[in-house]
Amino acid sequence: MDLYAAAARLHMKKHGTTQRQLAVVAAKNHNNSTLNPLAQYTFPMTVEEVLGDYQVAYPLTRSMCAPVGDGSAAAILCSEKFLKEHPNDRAILIRASILQSGSWGKDTISNRSATAAYKMAGLGPEDINVVEVHDATAFGEIHQIEQIGLCPVGKGGEFSESGATSLNGKIPVNPSGGLISRGHPIGASGLAQIYELVTQLRGEAGKRQVKESKFALAENGGGNIGPGEAAMCIHILEKI
Repeated sequence: MDLYAAAARLHMKKHGTTQRQLAVVAAKNHNNSTLNPLAQYTFPMTVEEVLGDYQVAYPLTRSMCAPVGDGSAAAILCSEKFLKEHPNDRAILIRASILQSGSWGKDTISNRSATAAYKMAGLGPEDINVVEVHDATAFGEIHQIEQIGLCPVGKGGEFSESGATSLNGKIPVNPSGGLISRGHPIGASGLAQIYELVTQLRGEAGKRQVKESKFALAENGGGNIGPGEAAMCIHILEKI
């Protein structure tokens, strides 16, 4: 959390991001998780409650940080050939799947990975309808939505505060509640993102359903090398 806090403070100094904008992200995800029966936390929080929670490492309060927890997730994969031989109208297409390593240089791995994923999918960020990102902290979400192209770099706080990433916003982010509130059981977190997006694309997400979902993106990273993550996965899924 101290590394995320340091990155958040740098972002605040450089771009004018505020602690309240971080709290907006956290409150959104806590409120989204109330609609997810599989979430670790299922209680709502206001922006003021997030700000008033005890401090972990400034500017991060406890409610802005993912909890410790256990969990599991699984996915069934098949080839296009198998699907043609065994038709199923609930299948979701993997439009792009990218795994990249970090660098000791100054490049940002999430931007590099997202660029490769968009190229593989033949899409751009403007085509994506719903997103799950690695929000081990609220700042993590702000950073990642900038790097995957949902908004300009430095504008993630403003973009979130505007409501653009809410369930009914321009591009819903972490409708599951994200790592902050759905939970972060480490090894299962990435597949939990995939589960949420597949559920959204199938139109089976109930009260947290994002309207008109055709393309979905998942971003998940871990470890640290230089200025960013040691490894990064980006998946783009399509409703067929």
